[in-house]
Amino acid sequence: MGKAHFGLIGLGVMGENLVLNAERNGFSSVVYNRTYAKTEEFLLGRGAGKAIVGAATLPEFVAALERPRRILMMVKAGQPVDDLIATLAPMLEEGDLLIDGGNSLYTDTERRVAELESRSFGFIGMGVSGGAKGALEGPSMMPGGTRSAYDAIESMVSLMAAQVEDGPCVTYIGPGGAGHFVKTVHNGIEYGIEQILAEAYDLMYWEYGIKLKNWPPFSLRSPRFVYAPKIPLQALILLN
Repeated sequence: MGKAHFGLIGLGVMGENLVLNAERNGFSSVVYNRTYAKTEEFLLGRGAGKAIVGAATLPEFVAALERPRRILMMVKAGQPVDDLIATLAPMLEEGDLLIDGGNSLYTDTERRVAELESRSFGFIGMGVSGGAKGALEGPSMMPGGTRSAYDAIESMVSLMAAQVEDGPCVTYIGPGGAGHFVKTVHNGIEYGIEQILAEAYDLMYWEYGIKLKNWPPFSLRSPRFVYAPKIPLQALILLN
């Protein structure tokens, strides 16, 4: 394999599935994990026989990518992102692009966009929704940063995203930390719905003795809520 189209750092559950998604959609890839044993395990397992290679060091990883480089970072939010950027930046060249696919604080993303764009690198803060299944089969993605940075990844993320009747579940959200801000709001709504479902079930079970049969019958169609119960109408009326 020649130079890879796409690079991924961080072979957690989401990282593994996103790079498999990219490869399935025609983007040869190189992966790096801070523990090379994890990289080897992936390449001998789920990544076997695919257009994915592993790198034991970050210089090897960067050298394996075609230019301009497109690197997706799937690491813990906060200081680990800053540390990784500080390590990568001296190896990058003008026009290379870093994508933070974690749940970073949007103000951190604002700062990183300004800093890296001033050094002629691109930076995208991108919320990724859909969990492990969505990452593999097609997530919803919320990229923010400069328009030119988004244009550099649009063809790739449009293929990787979930596909619905009116197109892929990805669009340019806006400048700076807009993508991660929208993901923060999205998570707040999601967790609120999950809390309502949990409290409704708790109230029905402990206060009214209503037991949901054939647990769990799936009803809500969002990949994030596939485990939500189908609450009987009479129970909702009782709660109301």
